[in-house]
Amino acid sequence: MTKPTSLKVTTPSDREIALTRVFDAPRELVFEAYTKPELLKRWFGPVGWRLAVCEIDLRVGGNWRYLMRKDDGTEMRMSGVYREIVAPERIVSTESFDDPWYEGQAVTTTTFSEAAGKTTFVCTVRYESQKVRDAVLKTPMESGVASSYTRLAELLALLLDQSGAA
Repeated sequence: MTKPTSLKVTTPSDREIALTRVFDAPRELVFEAYTKPELLKRWFGPVGWRLAVCEIDLRVGGNWRYLMRKDDGTEMRMSGVYREIVAPERIVSTESFDDPWYEGQAVTTTTFSEAAGKTTFVCTVRYESQKVRDAVLKTPMESGVASSYTRLAELLALLLDQSGAA
């Protein structure tokens, strides 16, 4: 298994942030790790946080809800509604926080494309304004996402080893 590719953060438009990472795993497995609560709980969230509650109704119009809990007891709740699901290629959903740290609601488009057994995972978040996008860029979001995706890469490697596919 090769060393995982690091997170790439870009701004494809004045309202969007795209988070891209290549994982050394087939897209079906990456899609599964992104959509199954029992797997999401093993990697989602920055270091020092854990996904205490993960509810997913993976269908168009279905809801998702996460409760992340920090080691010190701080909690962050987020939720959304699935708008489009094309397994294992694409998911579009809304995203909002119970205690909003940015204005409005975002729309997240996540794509999974595979080449030579590696999956390029691109999560593009579209905010309500450039002001909101720029404010999010100034937070520690990038380091939190990077640490979360590192945990995902480790989980994928473990799952591949367990399946004998590595």
